[in-house]
Amino acid sequence: MWFDHPLLRQLIDLALAEDVGNGDHATQACLDPQRQGTAHVRAKSPLVVCGAPLFAQIMQRVEPSLRVEIHVGEGQRAAAGQVVLSVHGSLAAILTGERTALNFMQRLSGIASVTSAYVQAVAGTKAQITDTRKTLPGFRSLDKYAVRCGGGRNHRTALDAGILIKENHTHAAGSIAKAVAAARQVGSHLLKVEVEVETLADLDAALLAGADVILLDNMDLAQLRQAVQRTAGRALLEASGNMTLERVRQVAETGVDLISVGALTHSVVAADLSLRIQGAESPR
Repeated sequence: MWFDHPLLRQLIDLALAEDVGNGDHATQACLDPQRQGTAHVRAKSPLVVCGAPLFAQIMQRVEPSLRVEIHVGEGQRAAAGQVVLSVHGSLAAILTGERTALNFMQRLSGIASVTSAYVQAVAGTKAQITDTRKTLPGFRSLDKYAVRCGGGRNHRTALDAGILIKENHTHAAGSIAKAVAAARQVGSHLLKVEVEVETLADLDAALLAGADVILLDNMDLAQLRQAVQRTAGRALLEASGNMTLERVRQVAETGVDLISVGALTHSVVAADLSLRIQGAESPR
């Protein structure tokens, strides 16, 4: 599975080293390392599950013999109180890996859950919910995976994955036309060029310059509707800025193609998951 990637293994090792330090003293004091048992991870509130295979990978990094049984698949909904996964094996190892594994899974499930809420809010329109590069450093591939689990789309994964000409680029180049022309010379023919605009006049300039995608930054609903009419399908339109759940439906109904929501990943509310030990076998 793609979770088993060198960079993610490094991130897991860093997180475990940070959390465990020189040893889990409480677990060492209270549990025989040979004691076996089972722990269940439950959803304490409704959520979209994301990161269960990663949870298993972290647990098996602590102790390879641990066995993780996943009961709710990635991108599936779990009800409050539902068992999402079970861990079998050394209870000491389970408790040592508990916090790190939950931290990862709670973050990813939180992203998937809020993304799903945005996707549901625009259902029936053509607008698609997309993320941004406002991710936790080191977690980008995970954060963007969680957005996909929630039904959203990924924007650029990195600066080299597309050309987005923002206000500072336009200012440095001298105009939108000059910025787009320069971008065409630098980038591969396979890379799309997107231009950020804040006014309808800038929209017209971006269309004239041949932008593939135009980011409509902080426009009100009336401006967005006008932008859709003026563009008439000549470029993809992405709405951005102040995209709350309360407002996103109205934005989608203007006819834009994409709605980018930075809050999906930069303002994550961790999903409420807990791990509890069940029946335990005494060491023989």
